[in-house]
Amino acid sequence: MHVQIETFTVRKRFALTISRGTTAQSTNLWVKLAHEGIEGWGEASPFSTGSRPQSTEILLAALQEVAPLLEKFTPFDRQKIEQVLTEVNLPSAARAGIDMAMHDWLGKKAGLPLWKMWGLDRSRIVPTSVTIGINSPSGARERVRDWFGKDPAGIKYRAVKVKLGNPAGIEADKAMLIAVLDEAPANLKISVDANGGWSLKDAAEMCHWLEKSKINYVEQPLSPLADMEEFSELYRQSPLPIFADESCFNSSDIPKLAHCVHGINIKMMKSGGLTEAMRMIHTAKACNLQVMFGCYSDSAIANTAAAQLSPLADYLDLDSHLNLLDDPFTGAIVENGCLMPNERSGLGVRRIEIRE
Repeated sequence: MHVQIETFTVRKRFALTISRGTTAQSTNLWVKLAHEGIEGWGEASPFSTGSRPQSTEILLAALQEVAPLLEKFTPFDRQKIEQVLTEVNLPSAARAGIDMAMHDWLGKKAGLPLWKMWGLDRSRIVPTSVTIGINSPSGARERVRDWFGKDPAGIKYRAVKVKLGNPAGIEADKAMLIAVLDEAPANLKISVDANGGWSLKDAAEMCHWLEKSKINYVEQPLSPLADMEEFSELYRQSPLPIFADESCFNSSDIPKLAHCVHGINIKMMKSGGLTEAMRMIHTAKACNLQVMFGCYSDSAIANTAAAQLSPLADYLDLDSHLNLLDDPFTGAIVENGCLMPNERSGLGVRRIEIRE
């Protein structure tokens, strides 16, 4: 099989600010895997959790280096290929691109969408949240209007995730969330993500304060560098469910977290693709944890790939492509607030034709 990599740059409609900084655009990698006249597609997106950066340059170099090693295989050789990728220590986002492309190829070969090959039930897909980044109270109000508009009858989305962990402190977080709550439509499901921006003391105070505002859950309240004792103490004190994101990359991370979180956030780029995402789902469920799917600055390729598994998720946060000005791809679409994979084979992703 032949692996080809192309770069493409996507720009956000609204720059996203989290506790670690602001992102306005991203240069991602389009992974194409050709065999027997069929081409499978995947995506590798750069990301950083603070301590493990995977830049576009790192991912491109890694994929260009491993591509010749894969030529002797076919997309049916997933176990052998996984061994090779482990031996060369391929970055997780690069693995994700190859893994997605193999799954897309297999679905196209079978003539079936992946969700149907796995026997999943699309009616179980929960609404995806859309994201409001760290902002001033007035800026947060504007973002709510950007996502939800002014007409309650025309609301397309049913859940929102609010980024907190403002470097200015938790009083700034409170002021922003109050503005969001005041502007948000009624019956909107609201969650909070601090991206590791709080101390244990601040996290405990915020969890109690957020519980009074009927927030669904809090994601990554503590730094991924915090020890398990801090997570355990917050787990004991918090009246809200706690989800781990930056602290949980793959299935091997889950057992050590199981006693001090209520759920995990699975992302294609962290996990290394659909193969490991499936392992993480089963591991989390075995540990009695809930599962969320998230994203970075991913296009419709990666988010549509995640959507293939979304009937297995308790929460979804697959909105990055919905905030892009120039996504070159289209796949899963929003229906009644839910990101729904389509009936096309494989991932069901297409390139958007640009007419001059």
